[in-house]
Amino acid sequence: MSYPRLIVDVDKFRQNVRTVTGWCRKKGISVAYVTKCTLSDPVLTKAAREEGVALFADSRLLNLKRMPEGLPKLMLRIGCPEEADEIVRTADVSLQSEIDTIRALGKAAKEQGKKHKVVLTIDLGDLREGIYFENSEGILAAAEAVVRESALELYGVGTNLTCFGGIVPSPNNLGVLVDIADDLRRRFTLPLPFVSGGNSSSLPLLLSGKMPEGVTNLRIGESILLGTDTAHGGPLAGLRQDVFTLEAKLVEVQRKPSRPVGESSINAFGEKVDFEDKGDMIRGICAIGRQDVDIDGLRPLGQGVEILGGSSDHLLVDLTRCPDARVGDKLTFAPSYGALLRLYTSPFVDRVYFSERIVNN
Repeated sequence: MSYPRLIVDVDKFRQNVRTVTGWCRKKGISVAYVTKCTLSDPVLTKAAREEGVALFADSRLLNLKRMPEGLPKLMLRIGCPEEADEIVRTADVSLQSEIDTIRALGKAAKEQGKKHKVVLTIDLGDLREGIYFENSEGILAAAEAVVRESALELYGVGTNLTCFGGIVPSPNNLGVLVDIADDLRRRFTLPLPFVSGGNSSSLPLLLSGKMPEGVTNLRIGESILLGTDTAHGGPLAGLRQDVFTLEAKLVEVQRKPSRPVGESSINAFGEKVDFEDKGDMIRGICAIGRQDVDIDGLRPLGQGVEILGGSSDHLLVDLTRCPDARVGDKLTFAPSYGALLRLYTSPFVDRVYFSERIVNN
């Protein structure tokens, strides 16, 4: 069996999907499952579909292409005009904020004989992508650009919060999004059924009962995958936080000083690191490194293990409180979202799936 490897508990994943979609369904809100962290993992995509998810979202066209034909797909990352043909060919819906790209999408959709749905992205203050919410003329111009294209449908509006500026979803800022949708409905006599009120960070607002009426969709990735409250940090009650477990093997276990010896300069990553002198310690090395995982996003699951740092290929751990540790032993870690993202991206990390359905079938 190859290491390092990521253990994926599909049953716990299913449990999170059922819980999150259940929360949203009670409020009349649909869920778009965001697959980008797992590179549209086909096992998890299939499981989510079987649990009733009807829309699958990703920021990378390559990930969307990996999904089965006929699966409803939402392109999350705003495109550029040169990508228009591929976006229309791959996705049913896309988030957009630039008129030039909207026009290119209209041309591509017409040439392909398709009807492509456009969701105008509104920046509510997080200052990542989208037309700034105070720019009413810009919002109207973008909407008009969509309506003028016969092969496009103005499907709705959406926003993104917490990802860049850390701005938390609130009744106030999501209320602005709903108001913009209502204004566009009046102006163009269109249904605009899709009002996407953000990502996993909007779940606490939903659970508090303060989600504004008129929000019809949430795009959920991290909370389903890791059971986390992305607005405030920590676990989200009712969800599993142990869907994923990283396993890595010890390739060296030796007693060495706790502080490097000699003149100190920057390391291989340009960092100047200071080390506390704790005397000699039992130091271990796991065969995984920064090329594979965000080391700062790992939490050791074994008692007594402490992460010291790492290089491209090595994860260094303090095993002083694990006197029985030996070369070849397996250490386990819980990954954060950033760590999971890199684990899935690395070709050097195997994946093993656990599920009663998989075992029985």
